[in-house]
Amino acid sequence: MDLVGRILLAALFLTGAIQKALAPQVAAGLLTGVGAPGWLVWPALALNLALALGLLVPRTVWPAALAAALYCAVTSLFHFQPQDGWQMSIFVKNWAIAGGLVAMAAAHKPA
Repeated sequence: MDLVGRILLAALFLTGAIQKALAPQVAAGLLTGVGAPGWLVWPALALNLALALGLLVPRTVWPAALAAALYCAVTSLFHFQPQDGWQMSIFVKNWAIAGGLVAMAAAHKPA
Protein backbone atom coordinates (compact mmCIF):
# COMPACT_ATOMS: atom_id res chain seq x y z
CA MET A 1 0.00 0.00 0.00
CA ASP A 2 2.91 2.33 0.68
CA LEU A 3 4.03 2.06 -2.94
CA VAL A 4 0.53 2.88 -4.19
CA GLY A 5 0.45 5.99 -2.00
CA ARG A 6 3.89 7.05 -3.18
CA ILE A 7 2.91 6.56 -6.83
CA LEU A 8 -0.26 8.62 -6.40
CA LEU A 9 1.59 11.45 -4.68
CA ALA A 10 4.39 11.31 -7.25
CA ALA A 11 1.76 11.56 -10.00
CA LEU A 12 0.51 14.78 -8.43
CA PHE A 13 3.95 16.37 -8.66
CA LEU A 14 4.62 14.93 -12.11
CA THR A 15 1.39 16.40 -13.48
CA GLY A 16 2.34 19.71 -11.84
CA ALA A 17 5.60 19.65 -13.79
CA ILE A 18 3.79 18.79 -17.01
CA GLN A 19 1.27 21.61 -16.49
CA LYS A 20 4.11 24.08 -15.95
CA ALA A 21 5.88 22.82 -19.07
CA LEU A 22 2.78 23.01 -21.28
CA ALA A 23 1.39 26.31 -19.95
CA PRO A 24 4.14 28.15 -18.06
CA GLN A 25 2.24 31.43 -18.34
CA VAL A 26 -0.44 30.17 -15.93
CA ALA A 27 2.02 29.44 -13.12
CA ALA A 28 4.01 32.57 -13.97
CA GLY A 29 0.80 34.58 -13.61
CA LEU A 30 0.22 33.19 -10.12
CA LEU A 31 3.79 34.07 -9.20
CA THR A 32 3.68 37.61 -10.55
CA GLY A 33 0.28 38.05 -8.95
CA VAL A 34 1.93 37.79 -5.52
CA GLY A 35 4.97 39.86 -6.50
CA ALA A 36 7.34 36.99 -7.30
CA PRO A 37 9.23 36.83 -10.59
CA GLY A 38 7.53 34.76 -13.27
CA TRP A 39 10.75 32.96 -14.20
CA LEU A 40 10.45 30.98 -10.95
CA VAL A 41 8.11 28.70 -12.88
CA TRP A 42 11.17 26.89 -14.27
CA PRO A 43 12.82 26.02 -10.93
CA ALA A 44 9.34 25.04 -9.69
CA LEU A 45 8.97 22.70 -12.66
CA ALA A 46 12.36 21.12 -11.90
CA LEU A 47 11.46 20.79 -8.22
CA ASN A 48 8.14 19.11 -9.11
CA LEU A 49 10.03 16.55 -11.20
CA ALA A 50 12.61 15.96 -8.47
CA LEU A 51 9.92 15.50 -5.84
CA ALA A 52 8.03 13.03 -8.04
CA LEU A 53 11.15 10.95 -8.55
CA GLY A 54 12.18 11.27 -4.91
CA LEU A 55 8.87 9.85 -3.74
CA LEU A 56 9.33 6.80 -5.96
CA VAL A 57 12.89 5.87 -4.96
CA PRO A 58 12.74 4.10 -1.57
CA ARG A 59 15.94 5.57 -0.12
CA THR A 60 14.88 9.15 -0.93
CA VAL A 61 11.27 9.00 0.30
CA TRP A 62 11.99 10.63 3.68
CA PRO A 63 13.69 13.81 2.40
CA ALA A 64 11.44 14.01 -0.65
CA ALA A 65 8.28 13.72 1.43
CA LEU A 66 9.48 16.45 3.83
CA ALA A 67 10.46 18.72 0.95
CA ALA A 68 7.17 18.06 -0.82
CA ALA A 69 5.22 18.86 2.36
CA LEU A 70 7.07 22.17 2.66
CA TYR A 71 6.46 22.88 -1.04
CA CYS A 72 2.72 22.25 -0.60
CA ALA A 73 2.59 24.52 2.44
CA VAL A 74 4.41 27.35 0.66
CA THR A 75 2.52 27.07 -2.61
CA SER A 76 -0.78 27.01 -0.74
CA LEU A 77 -0.20 30.70 -0.03
CA PHE A 78 -0.66 31.48 -3.72
CA HIS A 79 -4.18 30.07 -3.43
CA PHE A 80 -5.21 31.90 -0.27
CA GLN A 81 -7.92 34.00 -1.89
CA PRO A 82 -10.90 34.03 0.50
CA GLN A 83 -13.18 35.66 -2.10
CA ASP A 84 -12.66 32.69 -4.47
CA GLY A 85 -14.09 29.39 -3.23
CA TRP A 86 -12.21 27.39 -5.86
CA GLN A 87 -8.85 28.83 -4.83
CA MET A 88 -9.65 28.25 -1.16
CA SER A 89 -10.41 24.59 -1.87
CA ILE A 90 -6.95 24.30 -3.47
CA PHE A 91 -5.47 26.07 -0.42
CA VAL A 92 -7.03 23.51 1.93
CA LYS A 93 -6.17 20.59 -0.37
CA ASN A 94 -2.51 21.61 -0.33
CA TRP A 95 -2.47 21.53 3.47
CA ALA A 96 -4.15 18.10 3.46
CA ILE A 97 -1.55 16.78 1.02
CA ALA A 98 1.22 18.30 3.18
CA GLY A 99 -0.18 16.42 6.17
CA GLY A 100 -0.15 13.14 4.27
CA LEU A 101 3.41 13.77 3.15
CA VAL A 102 4.50 14.46 6.74
CA ALA A 103 2.95 11.12 7.76
CA MET A 104 4.74 9.42 4.88
CA ALA A 105 8.05 11.01 5.92
CA ALA A 106 7.50 9.77 9.49
CA ALA A 107 6.97 6.25 8.18
CA HIS A 108 10.20 6.43 6.16
CA LYS A 109 12.43 8.19 8.68
CA PRO A 110 15.89 6.67 8.66
CA ALA A 111 16.89 4.75 11.78
